[in-house]
Amino acid sequence: MNKDIIIFGVGKIADVIQFYMREESQLPVKAFTVDAKYIAGTEFNGLPVVAFEDIEKNYPPEKYAMFIAIGYHDLNAVRAQKMKAAEEKGYEIISYIHPDSSVPSDLIIGKNCFIMNNVCIHPRVTLGDDVFVWSGTIIGHHSKIGNHNWLTSGTNISGNVTIGNKCFFAINSTLGHSITIGNDVFVGANALITKNVEDGKVVIKESDKPIKLTSKQFLKFSGFSNL
Repeated sequence: MNKDIIIFGVGKIADVIQFYMREESQLPVKAFTVDAKYIAGTEFNGLPVVAFEDIEKNYPPEKYAMFIAIGYHDLNAVRAQKMKAAEEKGYEIISYIHPDSSVPSDLIIGKNCFIMNNVCIHPRVTLGDDVFVWSGTIIGHHSKIGNHNWLTSGTNISGNVTIGNKCFFAINSTLGHSITIGNDVFVGANALITKNVEDGKVVIKESDKPIKLTSKQFLKFSGFSNL
């Protein structure tokens, strides 16, 4: 990749993406862009912020590539829309893989994917376009992840799992072996899924209820402080 980089977004996700690209991988990030109505200042993290409507005037697609660094709004649909809009302007959409992640040589990966550090991906895995994989995630062998998905830190995907498009998996969610997850599925924190899930479903684990003992009573009776 011999083009400089523009990041779409000026929020916390864009901040994180820029850190990894510039500080961890020395990639040439040169500017940020968002829709004109969301511009609050002319700079972000020391770089210019340019209206997306006019981005190609000073940052032409012949010289610049783009990464769409916005969150999982509307189950990733907003990010998908902006990715399409950038491609329609002629921009190459890049992906980012942190150099410290465990990624096999045969990984098939699409555009606008983000793989953070400390991710473990087994052989024979396919990631579609626009898949965000946060630290601590494991993706098992022969699994296929569709387009526009968000895997929060600690997501555990067993082998031979198939995931559709525009899904969200919260922290420490776990998927059993050889199951299929449909499109537009929301999986909450710590949820365990061992059977197929249809399109549009929500799977949430009830939050653990506090026990009646205070923390000081618990430490006294459990002997935890003696360990």
